[in-house]
Amino acid sequence: MIVFGSTLSPYVRKVMVFGAEKGLDMELRMAGMGRGGPEFAAASPFGKMPGFVDGDFAISDSSAIVAYLDAKYPDPNLIPAAPEARARTIWYDELADTIVMAAGSAIFGNRFVIPRVMKGQPDHDAADKAETAVLPPILDYLEGVIPQSGFLVEDRLTLADIAVASPFATLGCVDCRVDPARWPKTAAWVDAIHARPSFAAIIAKDQAAVAAMGGPVMQSAAA
Repeated sequence: MIVFGSTLSPYVRKVMVFGAEKGLDMELRMAGMGRGGPEFAAASPFGKMPGFVDGDFAISDSSAIVAYLDAKYPDPNLIPAAPEARARTIWYDELADTIVMAAGSAIFGNRFVIPRVMKGQPDHDAADKAETAVLPPILDYLEGVIPQSGFLVEDRLTLADIAVASPFATLGCVDCRVDPARWPKTAAWVDAIHARPSFAAIIAKDQAAVAAMGGPVMQSAAA
């Protein structure tokens, strides 16, 4: 199995962590932003990360990929079978992919991708607004719904935890972290999920990659 993309993308990281939690051997090949070649193009017709190939089957989109993996390798099942739990898990996956990423893309894009990768001029005001106005209501919501067990659904690890925790790993690479004084349950939950071996090794590599390219570009540094 081949996953095309970079784990600095929360979507790619989600797939890699999901596979790791199932004990699957998946090869990561760098792709996106003009990289990846014809195999990536065949798996992802619009060039979006991640692309995925398993034998003669190819698909893109992280949610489609993890649905495939959970159906083909059901032990352990990370997308619950019970209707209510399954629906709640899909809700959290969508929360991560759209609502959290609305803030995350503005922050990570303007503090790293645009200035370091694309060598462009970032919109620091947009990044700051995302961190101070868009992200807090999301964290307020999570603070109110994280169960005592420390897992979002069925009191065990599911796609819900993997999907929602993944953008926060990317944000941590640009020094945007959950304030434990304001959101103690959420900060503890993020730390616990990120400490799992499936996440920890990837996060260490991602942080090293960002540091090697100069680290995040903050408003004060650019002024």
